[in-house]
Amino acid sequence: MKTRIIAFMMVALLVPQAVAQKVKFNKYFTGGTLRIDCTREGDANNDTVWVSRWLDRSAYWHGSRTVMLDPFDNGDYRVVMRDAKSGSDIYSRCYSNLYREYRGTPQAQKERRAFEETHLLPMPKGAVKIALQRRGADQQFVDQTVVDFDPEGADLGYNYHIGESRDLEIHGEPAHKVDVVIVAQGYDGESPQKLNIDYYRMKEVLFSQEPFKSHRNDFNIYGVKADVGANFNTFGIDRYLMTFDLWKLHDRIGTTPCDYIIVMVNDETYGGGAIYNFYAVTSMHRMAEYVLPHEFGHSFGGLADEYVDEDISYSGLHRTSYEPHEPNITNLKNFDAKWKSMLPKGTPVPTPDNNDVPKSECGPLGVYEGAGYSAKGVYRPVMHCMMRDYAPYCPVCSKRLEEIFGIYTK
Repeated sequence: MKTRIIAFMMVALLVPQAVAQKVKFNKYFTGGTLRIDCTREGDANNDTVWVSRWLDRSAYWHGSRTVMLDPFDNGDYRVVMRDAKSGSDIYSRCYSNLYREYRGTPQAQKERRAFEETHLLPMPKGAVKIALQRRGADQQFVDQTVVDFDPEGADLGYNYHIGESRDLEIHGEPAHKVDVVIVAQGYDGESPQKLNIDYYRMKEVLFSQEPFKSHRNDFNIYGVKADVGANFNTFGIDRYLMTFDLWKLHDRIGTTPCDYIIVMVNDETYGGGAIYNFYAVTSMHRMAEYVLPHEFGHSFGGLADEYVDEDISYSGLHRTSYEPHEPNITNLKNFDAKWKSMLPKGTPVPTPDNNDVPKSECGPLGVYEGAGYSAKGVYRPVMHCMMRDYAPYCPVCSKRLEEIFGIYTK
């Protein structure tokens, strides 16, 4: 593939002003990490979720100690920790899961299926309530399951290292960095040199694209060699490479500081996949230099796919009566909440396609039809983007990524 000239518009590093309520970390949390493993079971119509086990993951909380409440209205689910005495929310994070996609498949019309979830939370000092939430009919988060937890006397298991772990690139204390774990699957029997080369390759791929390139020093990168059950043909899509074994994945990572996970599969078949705030997966195909940044855009930034593929079972995912949660697509139900303020004055909405823009460039910011798998009714910010056809991240996607950097580095 020809070399691409990347133009990038810098966006200020900040945390969204949606976070008005400040939570004092030292008031509510010990500085350790609580892991909860959940089971979600559902079909096309409904789902239920429960906590299956509690683990004392480590004595160190690697996540943010300043932004405790999620500033983004993204994802289909949210985990919330509430102080038992006051009822105040003291921690929250939004996420998505594989069930969201499963419910749109033909199989989901016929049978219920169970899915694993794992959440890493700051260990509370006292009794709390943990709410597992989902979107209601009005798209607001509502409690689905609420459980009580008190660290005093709690029956906790312990999360030990199982995979082979190493530091790949460390720039500072985990509490002030974005901690990324690269899990290497399929390297049993391979030479240590092969593993080292592939670790280096994926590490450099991650920082090959802006805005990650400019924020390299804001990251810590760790490597864990382990089989975590990643396979192709997820939901019948041959290139969709995912794992359903979330508990096993976190067992293998153990106590390694972990904000985000990349699963690196030692297979040269083209493929990958990602889930928001869960993990990203890539094979070692020659296109991994583009697949990984694309998939990491999903898991790290909650960015939507901007390409069209009407053949997949969930192609109508965003053709709904409400605005998609992802920041880089719109169905114009509430475009004011998206990138409308970023548009140059006089930009028509929708914006006519500009087929003169080469695929190596984003092109002018606008509102172009064809995104979120749908050819009609869903719109994207530019003609080409990393989330569409492996062009650079566009200004809208870059803005969200920059905002997330601010959560972990402040």
